[in-house]
Amino acid sequence: MSDHTQRFLFEDTDVRGEMVRLDASYAQVLAKHPYPEPVAQLLGEMMAAAGLLIGTLKFDGLLVLQARSGGAVPLLMVECSSGREIRGIARYEADQILPGAGLAELMPEGVLAITVDPAKGKRYQGIVALDGHSLAACFSRYFASSEQLPTRFWLNADGRQACGMLLQQLPADRIRDATARESSWQHLTTLADTLTAEELLSLDAPTLLHRLYHQEPVRLFDPLEVRFHCSCSRERSATALVSLGQADAEALVEEQGGEVTIDCQFCNQRYAFDAADIAQLFAGGGSEAPSATRH
Repeated sequence: MSDHTQRFLFEDTDVRGEMVRLDASYAQVLAKHPYPEPVAQLLGEMMAAAGLLIGTLKFDGLLVLQARSGGAVPLLMVECSSGREIRGIARYEADQILPGAGLAELMPEGVLAITVDPAKGKRYQGIVALDGHSLAACFSRYFASSEQLPTRFWLNADGRQACGMLLQQLPADRIRDATARESSWQHLTTLADTLTAEELLSLDAPTLLHRLYHQEPVRLFDPLEVRFHCSCSRERSATALVSLGQADAEALVEEQGGEVTIDCQFCNQRYAFDAADIAQLFAGGGSEAPSATRH
């Protein structure tokens, strides 16, 4: 499979890792909107981070990563379900995008929100400033400041592939001495810091791990597939219209010349509703597929 996450474990230490590679799903996201190269790279790194994080969470639901700023890129947003279905979008000001611009130039004074929305249970959100030199540094700092397990990220994207690696320190088990635990963690992350963008984007997991950790016993688990999927639907769009109330929904259709359309910002799918559709919705008839003249 071209798009996957893959977990690994250091046998003699309390450290686990995750790797992600996105080809087809990244290409499908980029095909929906004509992103300039620096924006496409940032969005790819955000997608890779979502793929890595979903593997660290044991829940049924949705992970949402959202970065906002007042700069050239006011929004980056990626959603990834516990079933590893991913989608993403970016908003940008085309006249402000400079070639080779990085995170600091594109999203100055930004904030990063990480939201876990389980199917059952309470929604959780954590926020950190986008004041690192890269998205990887910002995600790493989020975990360092949130009193969660120490976690480091390495992310890269080039408009064709989006890849990443994560290392996370686990609760004390194999190594209980605090000094020895810290020494082991520093050793493994220091080696990971030698990883180049070219290596991360071009090498498969077994080759990359051997290159970095050939002296460490590492157990590599089977890969798990990631795929692009947009959760929009005609039914969801109809629900949004119903939430307006019948009078407002009918007025909206009239204002729009007899047909109101709801566009999905992620995949550009358009859902159209005319007066007959609105009447059907509020009569309890549901949101059956549109006629051949509507999409």
